[in-house]
Amino acid sequence: MPWILFLMHYILIFPHTDASFLDQWSFDQLQELLNRSEGDPRVKQLLMQDNVVIFLHLLGCDSNGHAHRPYSSIYLNNVRVVDRIAEGVYNLLEGYFKDNQTAYIFTADHGMSDKGSHGDGHPTNTDTPLVAWGAGVKHPKQLSHSSHLDTGFRFVDEHMHNMPTPIEWGLSSIERVDVNQADIAPLMSTLLGLPCPVNSVGNLPLGYINLSEADGVEAVLANTKQVLNQFLRKSQMKQSNSLHFKPFKPLENYSSVLDQIEDLISIKNYDSAMELSLNLRSLSLEGLHYFQTYDWLMLMTTVTLGYIGWMIYVIIHVLQSYTSLPENLYRKKNQAFHLKKDNTKVYLFGCLLMVILCILLLVEHSPPLYHVYVTMTVFLWTQIFSEYPFLKVLWEQLSGRKFNCAVTLIASCAMSIFILEFLVNSFTERKLYTLCFLILGVVAAFYLFYFVPGKSVLPFFIWMSCWFLSIFTLMPAEIPDNTNLVVASGAMIILIGVAGRWFYLSNKKSKYWLEILSYNKQIPRLPNLFYLQAILVALSSIMVSLSTFHRTQKQELLALHQLINWSVAGFSMVLPLFSPTDLLARLTSICLGFAPAFLLLSIGYEAVFYSALSLVLVAWILFEFSVFCLGKVNISSNSVRSAEDRVIFEYDERCLQLSDLRVPLTFMVLFNVAFFGTGNFASIASFEISSVYRFITVFNPFLMAALLVFKLFIPFMLVICAFSAITKLVRIPRSGCYFLVILFSDAMTIHFFFLVRNTGSWMEIGNSISHFGIMSAQVVFVLLLFALTNIYTKDIQIGSPQASSRKAM
Repeated sequence: MPWILFLMHYILIFPHTDASFLDQWSFDQLQELLNRSEGDPRVKQLLMQDNVVIFLHLLGCDSNGHAHRPYSSIYLNNVRVVDRIAEGVYNLLEGYFKDNQTAYIFTADHGMSDKGSHGDGHPTNTDTPLVAWGAGVKHPKQLSHSSHLDTGFRFVDEHMHNMPTPIEWGLSSIERVDVNQADIAPLMSTLLGLPCPVNSVGNLPLGYINLSEADGVEAVLANTKQVLNQFLRKSQMKQSNSLHFKPFKPLENYSSVLDQIEDLISIKNYDSAMELSLNLRSLSLEGLHYFQTYDWLMLMTTVTLGYIGWMIYVIIHVLQSYTSLPENLYRKKNQAFHLKKDNTKVYLFGCLLMVILCILLLVEHSPPLYHVYVTMTVFLWTQIFSEYPFLKVLWEQLSGRKFNCAVTLIASCAMSIFILEFLVNSFTERKLYTLCFLILGVVAAFYLFYFVPGKSVLPFFIWMSCWFLSIFTLMPAEIPDNTNLVVASGAMIILIGVAGRWFYLSNKKSKYWLEILSYNKQIPRLPNLFYLQAILVALSSIMVSLSTFHRTQKQELLALHQLINWSVAGFSMVLPLFSPTDLLARLTSICLGFAPAFLLLSIGYEAVFYSALSLVLVAWILFEFSVFCLGKVNISSNSVRSAEDRVIFEYDERCLQLSDLRVPLTFMVLFNVAFFGTGNFASIASFEISSVYRFITVFNPFLMAALLVFKLFIPFMLVICAFSAITKLVRIPRSGCYFLVILFSDAMTIHFFFLVRNTGSWMEIGNSISHFGIMSAQVVFVLLLFALTNIYTKDIQIGSPQASSRKAM
């Protein structure tokens, strides 16, 4: 009567408790079941039948490893607990059945790094124990040499596996059989004498099973047929639905190969039969992958054309709606700008093509998503071709422009592509941002130094701000605990607020800063608002220290502390709505308003990152304002410009120009710095979950995840608030800049689309998918944050020293 005992662990994190009691609970439940069967004939009958699997789930090591790290005393004690339970289970079952017919398999789902994380391709995370003993299991085999040779395979992550057995284990003379985790399923099935699971893609590890040569060949052949049947089913389904079927040619004569194997077995030529079986199984796995990716080319082409069509459509929309280009083009062509276009033929052809493609997909029984991809792609390209008159006139004008204009356009596009490619590579190499801000600080400072005379402090401030921010992407993604740094960053945020208020009060009568410091003479709704916000920031720093002290002392967080933390974080985020509507005063209030919540969710250097990011955002605003003022001076001094161009420039919202690409591109850089400045957002595991313990101490995965994501949102909201303020300050349409952000995000998305992989480690596959998912969702994600931050920025007022001249115009 074959039996299997399967032990593993699962992810579950408890902040303060020792999770080894969970393992003991599992063992007690098994013992109780066996004891209860002595008085319950029905349970006894179930246990005594053939082919029974007992699945013992031990999760203590996993929970303690994540919560307390693998080298902690709690974790090492849990290892001893598991050892005792394994011995106890063996003695319990052998004493219960007394037939020596039970097989045992001991394994796990993943390993763990020294920090208690897992997922990447390192052997410490991917190599897991597999120990089998009992009925049907082969006895250990002695090696003829003293060490385990490095003859094993390498995974696609390029990390070496099958490493030598540690000498201190005392097993160097024993042959070790390394397998993939998928191979455990056919191993268990064979030990039970049952067919392999239908969808299993594992290879039967004969090194674990005590079989004769003939039985071994039969077992491998059964495993081969199980994989081959999956291939045949996939092939049959695709052939029955495809109008033009392309078979997997290496397996066209699979039936003759099966007959040949059977003939070799009948004449007891087991070596040749085994070789053919293994080769057929390998080809079956390749064929299975072939049909799993059968529609790859069609889907890649459709999705790529869809993204390209969407980007072209966005460009056309921005040119027509937010620039002066259409009016100038049609004026030069002596055509009416609002001339109705006859696009009937274009739309009819588009609809006809859409119907034909959908009918073909229906005939092939394609999934509904295929119809969505094709429909959207055809729709977008139909919209593009409907703009043919505009595109024709645009091309004629561009081809007739001077060489300098063409060079400027090409250089702007090349620089945009370079920045976007830089951002794509930054998803895997955070340190690129360090180089970026080191260079950016110097370039911006020297630009202002030479072109904006008399403001010598401003270039130095921008330089130092960028260099300060460049430090953080050199920091480890796994943030170490440093409560003193969090408390000190609270003081730093207060100093930044004091500096902003001093600048606001001391320069409110300056003509140069009038548009930023449009001083409102009305009595503020909360005259002492700044001091209240500073007190809340200080209080949050104190609560960080108190809450951390209780956690380090293994004490539960007091209910009063939780109430204060929730109240301070929530109340402080409402206060910016009552701040003055001047640009600098409102942004300073927003910075102070979100600071308490961010501090209470911080555990280390990311709290200082908040201050550094705030300084860079202020530097960005001041830089754009200086460039804006310089542009006005150049226009006013240029007598060649027409009065019409000056009127457009002086209105509250001017048309977009090619140089305005700088604003959305800078936004993209800063928005991504908010992603990667304090960790690797693409891997949520890189952010310490202990940062939420100041708000909640009971395990609640949804609330914990919500708090963690909210913490990540705060830097994004600061960036978007600054972006909205800049669009008002330089008088460009925010919606037009948002469409440019969409365009840049889609350009990055299509790159990530080609980087998605389905091989490698769990983290490599997951990161490639999450990178694509993050950029795909960024369009909607940024829009939602725009709507949210608009509550804070819609009242911002921009002063203008030329209000009277604008009225005259």
